[in-house]
Parts: sequence; C-alpha cells; structure tokens
Amino acid sequence: MRLVPLVLKERIIEPEGERPKNGNFTPAVYEVLSCENKTRPYLTGAVLLAVDVGAVGVAFAAAVALRYSFGSGLNFSTYWELSPLLLLFSIFYAGAKLYSGTMFPPPEELRRLTYATSAVFLTLAVFALLTQTGMRYSRGVFFLAWGLALVAVPLARAAIRALYVSRPWWGRGVLILGAGYTGAHLVRTLQENPQLGLKPIALLDDDPVKQKRELHGVPVVGACALAPKLARRLRLSYAAVAMPGVSRARLVELLGQHGWPFRRTLLIPDLFGFSSLWVTSRDLGGILGLELREQLLLPIPMLVKRTLDLVLALVGGLFILPLLGLIALAIKLDSRGPVFYRSERMGRDGHRFVALKFRSMRGDGEALLRELLQRDPEKRKEYEQYHKLTSDPRVTPVGRLLRAWSLDELPQLWNVLKGDMSLVGPRAYLERERPDMGEKSNLILKVRPGITGLWQVSGRNERTFGERVDMDVYYARNWSVWLDFWILARTATAVLQGKGAY
Repeated sequence: MRLVPLVLKERIIEPEGERPKNGNFTPAVYEVLSCENKTRPYLTGAVLLAVDVGAVGVAFAAAVALRYSFGSGLNFSTYWELSPLLLLFSIFYAGAKLYSGTMFPPPEELRRLTYATSAVFLTLAVFALLTQTGMRYSRGVFFLAWGLALVAVPLARAAIRALYVSRPWWGRGVLILGAGYTGAHLVRTLQENPQLGLKPIALLDDDPVKQKRELHGVPVVGACALAPKLARRLRLSYAAVAMPGVSRARLVELLGQHGWPFRRTLLIPDLFGFSSLWVTSRDLGGILGLELREQLLLPIPMLVKRTLDLVLALVGGLFILPLLGLIALAIKLDSRGPVFYRSERMGRDGHRFVALKFRSMRGDGEALLRELLQRDPEKRKEYEQYHKLTSDPRVTPVGRLLRAWSLDELPQLWNVLKGDMSLVGPRAYLERERPDMGEKSNLILKVRPGITGLWQVSGRNERTFGERVDMDVYYARNWSVWLDFWILARTATAVLQGKGAY
C-alpha cells in the first residue's frame, strides 16, 4: 500500500534548543514535503487481540459441541465459567510480541502462535493437575480446543489482515534513512508485502541529488538531520537505515546524532541473497555476528522433513485414492495414450529420477511444440522467458482442467514415498534447464524437489523462470517446518483460485 503525502511545502527550522545534547549539526533551513502518518499500531494490536480472543473462544465452543455431540450432558454454562481464562492467551501472545503493530513473516508468526498457544494449554493442564480443579471438565474438550485453536487463530489473523491491511491505520509507519538502491528496494518490498505492517512514510538522504523526488510514491524529503524533527511531528518510533555502503564510523555517527528519537531502528545490511528468515545474532565479545545456517543441509532438519513427508503423503494418499481412479478414467475417455506421463528430472545432488504426472498433453506434444515455436516468434519468446505457454496447443481438454486445479501432480505422492521428491521444495528441473539456472543450481540441487513450493504460491506460472529460480534459492536457505506448513496452506488457496495456472 502507498500512503499519498500532502503536496504542501513547508519551511522547517531546527532551533538551537531542539538539537540533541551531543549533536553537532548547525541550525539549518529545509524545504520538505509535509507527510502524513495515519498508522495506528496500538489500534492494529487491539484488533488482533480481539480476533485472537474470539478465535480461541470459538475453538473452545466448537470443542465442547464436538465432545458432547454423540452423547448427553452438554452444558455450556459449565465451560462459560472459564471465559476469563481467554485473557491468558492474550498475555502469552503479547509476550511473544504478536501485538507490536509490525508483523513477522508468516512462518515466524505461525511458529510463535503455535508455541504460545501450546504454552497456555500446558499451563492450564499443570494448574488443573496441581489444584484438582479440572475434575469438572472433560479432558477431551481441552485436547480438541488445543488442536482447533492451533488452526483457528492463524486463520482468523490471516482473514482480518486481508480485510484491513490496506487501511491507512493498519501497521506502523517507518522513516527510511537512505534513498539509494537499497532504500528504493526496501520501499518497494514493504509496499508489495503490506502484511508485514511496516509502511514507509518518507525517506531521508544527505545526497542533494537524491532529495526532492519520490521513490515508488514515497518522497525523499531532505537530509538525515531532519530525522528527529520528523519523528516528533509524525509520531514515528520506527526507523530503517538502508545505507549498506557507508563506513562503520559514519553509521555510528548517524545513529548517535539522528537515531536517538526512535525506539526501534532496523539496519539493512548488504547481504542480499543470504539466509534471512532464521538468522541468529551473536555477541562475540562486543562484536556483532550473524549466524547463518543452511537448515536443509543439517541432519536433524533433514530427518524431520523426511518424516513429515512420509506421514502426510501416506495419509493424504489414502484419502484421495477414489479421486485418482476417477481422474485416470477421465484421461482414458478424453484422448488416446497412457494415463501417466513420465518425465526425467533432476533430484537431490543432481540424481536423475522419473517424475510421475497424470498425462495432460497429446502424445505428439513435443513435435507440436517445436513446430509452433518455429513459426511463431511471440510464442518462442514467451517460452524462453517462462519455459511454459499460456495457450499450449499440446494440452488436452481434460488436461487443461487437471492443470488448473494442479490435479495432474497428485501421482507425485509416489515420488515422495520413494524419496525422490518432497511435498514442499524447489521445482523439479529438467536437465536442459540447468544452464539457465546458473550457479544457483548448486544450492537448489542440494534439496529434494517438491510437489509444491514458493513458486506455486507466488503467482505460479505468472513468474518468469529467473524469478522461480530465485524463490527456490530463498526456500533452500530459509527452510523450516513452519515455512513448509505455510506453503502447504497457501497452496490450497492458490489451487482453489486457479491463479496463474496454464
């Protein structure tokens, strides 16, 4: 979302009395664009608190109804006495910093919600055991409520965020110091990801060439010395320093002189392309260090991921067996040829394997593709950019339906059980695509390819080949169980919408 600044010009004079005690800049006159900060982080937190309490309350009510649905003895008034305990959830969520007005990335938010929710139920269980007050209540209700709350609270938050994320008051305003490439990239990223809750209000830069202009609709209003004044006028408590090229001495000086009014300051280092989701800061005798871990190259995370793949693939496969039979019958009735399409792909460590899919193309598809690309330059250009075609003449009528709902990929559950693939991971690339992947293939091919992945939930085939490769690199560097759960949930939404499917 873009906050549109006012165009009224105003002269700001820094009087002597408003300078910081240890500051050394001289009084100056600045021509700036007057900006508005309509964000209200406390209102955002209050809305989320109300949603969380409501979602937990619904989970408890549903648990009571399910527990007593096959028998007698349902008495909501008995459990209504526990309603004050709902505030306990908000206390634990607040302790997990889930009401700060800025949001965590979805996988991190899911992790914090899961831990905090489980901690509350564990606390209630221990209290009931020690005081014997839990004898009046069904243990089944609490187990059901726990499971339902783990699902209901993240869903409720996602729904309320989708409803209000575009409102001017949602989130927290941020002042960005640095109007170069990094600052512009940060503005665009925050605007493209409004769910993070950080809304750029203005930028500052000491380079006169970069002043008095806009970056993605956000004005560069003057030099960095304006930061304290703007912080007070616009009630900003959050700043981001996007100057990775400045020296350490200049950065320390900048924060000391102009960063003192901000309660929180975000430093953007020049580490693009590195792991970013689960980086850990380390204090090395007064030296700041960032610990990066390649999660999927560690034995325990690999074991956890493989265990989840096996359990979910087995359970899911049993549920969809009737659907697989119906799809196979539809393919045979629609066109001549085999039910399954077998394609050799590159797996982990470059290992070749045969990926299974339901056949969605005609048998002479490859010859048809070569003929089309030779006679149609526009189609050839599209195929070179996306490695796919929007109107592919090779696809059968049933195949088009299968692709729109991603049903053609269901047989790959067999590849997951065999260990060739994972439920979530990078794309399963063809050998001929490896030169286009460049050096990034070294990291991507360290991970099992997935039936779904970030490319699936981020526009699917609307993304260029290069963008899909970058997303696969991001996944490989930032993997966690929570990222997989989030991608699986987003996959269901993307498939139901049919967005970006060819």
